[in-house]
Amino acid sequence: MNLTIEKVQSTDAQVLTDLTFRSKAYWNYSPEQMEAWRDELRITTEYLAESTAFKLFADEELVGYYAYRTVASGTVKLDNLFVEPAFIGRGFGNYLLNDFMMRVEGDGFKKVVLDADPNSEAFYLSYGFRTVSKLKTTIVGRFMPVMEKHLGDDPESLKRVEPQ
Repeated sequence: MNLTIEKVQSTDAQVLTDLTFRSKAYWNYSPEQMEAWRDELRITTEYLAESTAFKLFADEELVGYYAYRTVASGTVKLDNLFVEPAFIGRGFGNYLLNDFMMRVEGDGFKKVVLDADPNSEAFYLSYGFRTVSKLKTTIVGRFMPVMEKHLGDDPESLKRVEPQ
């Protein structure tokens, strides 16, 4: 399998919005909830201009992307990391997160923060992130884990797994 990572272009906004929506729906949220999140999940050209984003292709097929932005000196926020549902559980999320972590550490960032979907908390914990708080959401009884990782603390947490 030929894997390539490319910088996202502003013209990718709609394709990434559609991918984000499909990937979020993978977790069996109700159609009503997905519709309520439609604006929140929209990737705009303005967002892409203010963020740094990369997309992953497997044999020229778009399988996922991530996007991040600087939030403080030395701190970067991973805003989005989404994988097409047909590719979830096959190592593509690992591949994207590894690329992101190596890229931001190489750029001199010291800390990564993110707000995780509750379904992805264990994924980030496996990379050495820790949950530092929880955000109340519009779904009663649902909280989003607020997570962070200090870069360089645990180099073994990067998993160089080839997707299947």
